Amino acid sequence: MPTTDEPRPGDGGPGSSDDPFEGLVLDEEFVRAATNREASGRARMLTERWKREPPPVNEPWRPTTEVRPAGKARRTGRAAGPKRARPVRGVLLFALVVAVVLVGLRLTGAGRSDAPASSALPTVGAETAPPSSAPPSVDPDLPTPERPWAGSPAEAWPNGADGIGGPDGMPATGVFSAKQVAANVDAVKAYLVAADLNPQVLSGGSAQPVLDLMDEQDAKDLSAALAHPSAENDPTTWLSRFDPARAVPVTDQVKVQGRISVEGDGEQGMLVHTDVTYVYALRPGPDAGKAAPGTGGSAQPAAWAEADHSRVVDREIVRRVQDFRFYDPKHYRVTPGKPVLDRSSSDFGNNRCEMGSGYLEPVFDFMGDSSADPAPSGPTTDPYDRTEPLRSDGECGTLSRT
Repeated sequence: MPTTDEPRPGDGGPGSSDDPFEGLVLDEEFVRAATNREASGRARMLTERWKREPPPVNEPWRPTTEVRPAGKARRTGRAAGPKRARPVRGVLLFALVVAVVLVGLRLTGAGRSDAPASSALPTVGAETAPPSSAPPSVDPDLPTPERPWAGSPAEAWPNGADGIGGPDGMPATGVFSAKQVAANVDAVKAYLVAADLNPQVLSGGSAQPVLDLMDEQDAKDLSAALAHPSAENDPTTWLSRFDPARAVPVTDQVKVQGRISVEGDGEQGMLVHTDVTYVYALRPGPDAGKAAPGTGGSAQPAAWAEADHSRVVDREIVRRVQDFRFYDPKHYRVTPGKPVLDRSSSDFGNNRCEMGSGYLEPVFDFMGDSSADPAPSGPTTDPYDRTEPLRSDGECGTLSRT
């Protein structure tokens, strides 16, 4: 028995004598010739929306994406003068040992691992010259544990030491032969890797891998800062480290972009200039957002403390401009194969304004304005833009993106 929706014989259905479509063949030629096509549901929806809210002129339509307020990103800049007086003139009693430096280069693979390529940006290599343009804009996707670099131009940057470019060649410079210049550059790169990429150091463990690569006096100064950190004597001006109670690296990858250059300095030897930006992906530790011991401040609300922050990922962007000196061994008493840190300036993007705990302290998005830091007073900057000189006025400002 036919249902009420089925045509009955004689109702003009298919096959009836009065069927207007009888004999019609819907072949490919007929379909292509059709002039009326039904708009898709999405097209009809957008047409109705644009009647009320026209889209921006000459701009592609894109769905709304959640963006974190720029005010939540903090930065602070610090500059340091020469870390120590120049070495005492004297007779060098030992030869420069190149092998000591090269052993340290075994660390240069730290932090390497394959990362998913950005779907929006082409992969870029390490710098070989100062950049002429800022990194491009990126859809502001929120980072996740699976994609910690989402929404950041650093997603296209190299991992670890591969992001530190060097001179194309190593000609003799000043009193140093080409071979000695190459060894000096290797020694500096080994230091950068140990200080800013070594997982043990980053996770708040022993800084011995860094101390082993430093000049004797510099090592003493850093050891003192590690033992008794303060705003005036902060080890984070030398290296990057996080307190695991407050911030934990999400991955052993660190996105890096920077370069090394060399300059002769007469009888004083040679200078190795470095300008490198490191991007760290972090999740909050159990004490993230709590007042540090001895600093006062009120406890966070119970609801805030009990919230699940296991999916929270934020980034800290650290740019360091450091000059390392290798003195002429005929005029200075030096430690063979180890650079002297001559000048250092650092910029810490998305970090608390007040520093001195001995650790970098990223500001996680859920912390809001709970920090007791003073309100940022400096300008808004892009921490990924390496075209501008590093500011060294010490002011704390805001970031356009993290």
